[in-house]
Amino acid sequence: MRSSLIAIFDDNKPAIIAEWVHSLRTQVSEMYANRPEEEITATVTEAYEAFITALFVNDFRSINSFIEMIARMRLMTGFPLSDVQMAFELFRSISIPLLIKEIPGDELQDAIQSINQCLTHTIHRFSDLFQSMQQEKILKQNQFLEEQVRLRTAELKESEQRYKILVEEINDGFFVIHDEVLVFVNSALGLMHGYQPSQMIGQKFWGFVDPRHRKKVKASYFRKLATKDPLPMLEYLRLARNGESYPTEIFSKVTEWNGRVSVIGICRDITTRVELEQKIRESERMADIGRMTTSLSHEIRNPLSAVQMNLQILKKNPLLQGNDQKRVDISVREVKRLEKILQELLDFAKPIRLNVRQESVNDLLRSSIELLEMKLEAENIILRTDLDPNLPPMTIDGQLLIQAVLNLLLNAVEASSEGKKIHLRSQYDKELGEMVEIMVSDEGPGIPEKIIGDIFKPFFTTRARGTGLGLNNVKRIAEAHMGRVEVRNGFPNGVCFTIQIPVQ
Repeated sequence: MRSSLIAIFDDNKPAIIAEWVHSLRTQVSEMYANRPEEEITATVTEAYEAFITALFVNDFRSINSFIEMIARMRLMTGFPLSDVQMAFELFRSISIPLLIKEIPGDELQDAIQSINQCLTHTIHRFSDLFQSMQQEKILKQNQFLEEQVRLRTAELKESEQRYKILVEEINDGFFVIHDEVLVFVNSALGLMHGYQPSQMIGQKFWGFVDPRHRKKVKASYFRKLATKDPLPMLEYLRLARNGESYPTEIFSKVTEWNGRVSVIGICRDITTRVELEQKIRESERMADIGRMTTSLSHEIRNPLSAVQMNLQILKKNPLLQGNDQKRVDISVREVKRLEKILQELLDFAKPIRLNVRQESVNDLLRSSIELLEMKLEAENIILRTDLDPNLPPMTIDGQLLIQAVLNLLLNAVEASSEGKKIHLRSQYDKELGEMVEIMVSDEGPGIPEKIIGDIFKPFFTTRARGTGLGLNNVKRIAEAHMGRVEVRNGFPNGVCFTIQIPVQ
């Protein structure tokens, strides 16, 4: 069969090449029709010889070389991939009918399979190479275009840089308003409100102002348009995307923007300044309270000590029986409560001074538990502990830390009903930046969300007999250790306090 197949292709070579050339010029595309006939004949003849070598010698080097040559040639002249694939397919459509006439049925299938395998190799290899070359060409074209763009925009570089510095890279928000609508917003203003600038453009400016201040800002806007006189700086609350409002000051003037009367302005975030001013006022107020508290505490403590001493003497009088003895007990208990309140006031009035040394936080927590054992038993409250054994030693004021933890534990006991659990946990968290966490949680009713932000403020309390200084003292102790205290309501109930203190 092999020899007869070779003979068939040798005898019909001129006819196959002629029909192949004719089909290329008439059936494939105008691209082939417009090529010179001599060129088409030469490439078809070379392809035919390469196919024959691959079919009968099983040597694909010639066809591979031809594929690389024709891929570069057709890519340079702009041929689509499908046209060249169809050109290769013509060899199949021309040669198979010829084989059907010349080869017996038993041998025909092998002959057709050989041609199909040769064409499959050719078309796949050509397609991969052509696409690879096309991608390389596109990449070079893109590089060329990028270079052209770079050259074309070089003249604008200086003005763009000036614009970027003056408008985009300033920390203050820059805007333009026309007919109450934002027509330009820089990145800083978008960042201040939590939006991309494109999300703010086209929106009314008032949508980004706290509803409580919209009337004031609108009045300033329309007054400025009417008078065109520069007005003083205006302070207001801007409304961010997260629903929060932040102190802001705005400087604006009337000008022309794209040929239209508009208002341009600069918004500046003054949150830090307002917070600092508030802290200064708070510090001054607390200093006054501290001085007054210290004076009053000393004036009250002396007579209170005398009252307590006399009550204790009176309590030993054997003549006191029944209700009289109970009244003395109540008086002694109330005197002790007053002393505790006075001590809290004195602690609040003086700044915290740390007496630090290297301590084991877990040992301090165990000491706190020991101090509460009797109260827990009396209240029938269950305390569960989970102390991280990997806690590193820390340089802290152990007595103050015990005081803070005891305060949280006592609050948890008061919030818990009989049989409920309190959890005390310690944890070393490297992800938080080398922090040690102490968590106290309970199963009580939790804290209403509307007041959860106020519970650390001095003198804030929801208890009829509370001073409102306990949680503030916890906060002061945590901050004195360069840490912080956080609170969150548990699910479905309870509350969790977390003291975070840096290891270093």
